[in-house]
Amino acid sequence: MRRYGKHTDEDDIRSRPNRKGNRPRTNIRPKHEDAAEGMVLTVDRGRLTCLVDDRTVLAMKARELGRKAAVVGDRVSLVGDLSGKKDTLARIVRIEERASVLRRTADDDDPYERVVVANADQLAIVTALADPEPRPRLIDRCLVAAYDGGLEPLLVMTKSDLAPPDKLLELYGHLDIPYVVTSREELENGDAADRVRAYLDGKITAFVGHSGVGKTTLVNALVPKDRRRSTGHVNAVTGRGRHTTTSALALPLTGVDDWVIDTPGVRSFGLAHIDPSRVIHAFPDLEPGTEGCPRACSHDEPDCALDTWVEEGHADPARLYSLRRLLATRERREGD
Repeated sequence: MRRYGKHTDEDDIRSRPNRKGNRPRTNIRPKHEDAAEGMVLTVDRGRLTCLVDDRTVLAMKARELGRKAAVVGDRVSLVGDLSGKKDTLARIVRIEERASVLRRTADDDDPYERVVVANADQLAIVTALADPEPRPRLIDRCLVAAYDGGLEPLLVMTKSDLAPPDKLLELYGHLDIPYVVTSREELENGDAADRVRAYLDGKITAFVGHSGVGKTTLVNALVPKDRRRSTGHVNAVTGRGRHTTTSALALPLTGVDDWVIDTPGVRSFGLAHIDPSRVIHAFPDLEPGTEGCPRACSHDEPDCALDTWVEEGHADPARLYSLRRLLATRERREGD
C-alpha cells in the first residue's frame, strides 16, 4: 500500500476513477448558475412538463436531487435543451423553497405523506349539494389540510338545482370561509364560471373534491381553451363518482399570475401528517386565548382556557365549536 509523507503535494495523490468513466468521484455538486427558471405544470411517470418563459419544456429530475420530488406548482431551475421541441429533454437541477404545500396521506394510519400541490395561494374545495351527497367530514379534512399548508380555503358548492345550500352554510358560515353556489345551468351559460373567477384573480388556486362533484366540469368552464379531461358521471347504485382526472395539471387563466390546478378526485383525505396544534393558527380570534391553556392542551378538555376566553366575550362561541369540530376531524374518518 502506498504511503504519503507530510509534505505530499496534491498532484501526487491519485483519485479513484468512476467505474463508468475516467472522471474522479466527488461530493461537490455543480451550481448550475446559468439554469433557467420554470414552473412544473404536470407530472407523468417521471417526466415533468414545465413552463419556461412562454414555452413548455419536458424535463426529468437530475440524479443529484436524490429522493426529493418535484410536484405541480413547484418553482424549479432547469438546464439542458430548453427549446421545447419534440424529442428533447431538459433536467431539473433545483427545486426552490415552497411558499405553501397541500399534503395528504392515503389514510390516517399511513405515515407517508404526499405533496399534492406546491405554492398554491388558495384551495377551492368543490362539493355537490346532491348526486353525490355532500360529505362534511371530507370538507373538514380538506380545510384542516389547507390551514396547515398555508392555503386560504374557498368553498364551491355545485348542483344547487338539485338541493339548496342551507345545511352546508349552517355548518361553515361561522368559519368565515368565502363560498360560491352554482347550478348546472349556470355552468353551461358561463355565469357560474364568472362568479368563481372573481375569487381567482391574481392567485394560484388548487381545486380538490370528491369524485363526481363536477370539479373538472367547473375547471373546463373556467379554462375553455385548455379542456382538462373528459367528464364522468355518478353511479346510480353506489352514489359515487368516477375518477376522470388522473394527474394534477396547472392551467393558465387570463392573467399572468392566475392559475388553476385541477387535482384528481379523492375518496379519502388522510391527515396522519397534520400536527393538531397548528390548526389553531387559522383562528386568530381564538389563538390569544390559548396562552392560559395547560401544556399540550387539545383545546377540547376541561382545563382548556378557550372556554373562559369565549365566556368573557372575546370570541363567538360558534367559532370555538368550529375549531373543536375541525380538531376532532383529525381523529375521525370521513365516513363517520
